[in-house]
Amino acid sequence: MNKISFYLLSLFMSAFIISSCEASEKEPIDPSSDKNPAKVEVTTEKLYEGFKNPWGMTWLSDGRLLVTEKSGEILVFKDDKFTGDKLTGLPKVSDAGQGGLLDIQLHPDHKNNGWIYISYSKPVEGGITTAIARFKLQGNQVTELKDIFLAKPIIPATFHFGSRIIFDKDNYLFFSSGERGTQPKVQELNNDHGKIHRIHDDGRIPQDNPFAKQKDASPSIWSYGHRNPQGMVYDATTNQIWAVEHGPKGGDELNLIEKAKNYGWPKTSYGINYDGTVLTEHKEMAGVENPVRYWVPCIGPCGMAIVTSDKYPDWKGNLLIGALAHRHLARVQLSGTKYVTEEKLLPDMARVRHVAQSPDGFLYVITEGPGLLVKLVPKSS
Repeated sequence: MNKISFYLLSLFMSAFIISSCEASEKEPIDPSSDKNPAKVEVTTEKLYEGFKNPWGMTWLSDGRLLVTEKSGEILVFKDDKFTGDKLTGLPKVSDAGQGGLLDIQLHPDHKNNGWIYISYSKPVEGGITTAIARFKLQGNQVTELKDIFLAKPIIPATFHFGSRIIFDKDNYLFFSSGERGTQPKVQELNNDHGKIHRIHDDGRIPQDNPFAKQKDASPSIWSYGHRNPQGMVYDATTNQIWAVEHGPKGGDELNLIEKAKNYGWPKTSYGINYDGTVLTEHKEMAGVENPVRYWVPCIGPCGMAIVTSDKYPDWKGNLLIGALAHRHLARVQLSGTKYVTEEKLLPDMARVRHVAQSPDGFLYVITEGPGLLVKLVPKSS
């Protein structure tokens, strides 16, 4: 297939994907998933209504909130209000399809070193790729901008970039890279697609990565067999990483991410092809990690957070997961690493792109269609 044909196919697939599981599927969630979860009464405060396609958010050490827009902008908020300012000096992005300026995360020692990390779809010769970059700020001006990772190989597809960023207690940086439509390649270790990666904060490869010394393997790989993980969170209490990823038509997954493990795509899935045909006969397989929770039909899981704040005592330890397709915020209760139950919050408010807990313990949500910044305030507050 020549490059032009591949590019046209990529555009078609991107439009098809956006119009299906990850965007507008309307079937109701299986009611058996609700088992009288703990109820916390909250009010929603709409702080801003002018986003187009927000993707990530983080709070600076000085208290300002930064929110990324897929188009390539970062908006600056202070005291729950948009300042009217945007960062300048950001890298050029390709915002075709599902690409653009995506996640943003602070270095754990940001107060002292000033480093801020972003993921974005970078236009390069031969196509587009998931890139991880870091920079510092002088006022609202980006300085010392540098790419520290580019996913390879480069291809022209405009979908499945993954792109969530987290840090663990040892300041290792983990990020997700979607499979970009390269289904069989996801099970191979000689490429970066459909993987979760682990690197040092400057892009160097940790020598204890599981495949760092394996011939022809990409040394940054931490886990593989992923489709398009757009949500990831680190639980500092248990030293565990949780991630959610989009399935095809059905089969979205919540996974506990562990070193060197294979999560199955496309050999195993609880979903089917978009045209209704069988994707795989296998939902489970020896040597493949099963999801802790899966959704059929899909909810379109995206950004996620773990509740640690005392402001929501009955939710502590719960996972909050944005649902794009079903337009709500899912609160997932776990017992250890086992799924217990789920509650649907903010029903039909918007496509929930991300949720995060602020340094002062409040939960914030960003959405598209409409583009909102929402604060969840417990009524007792």
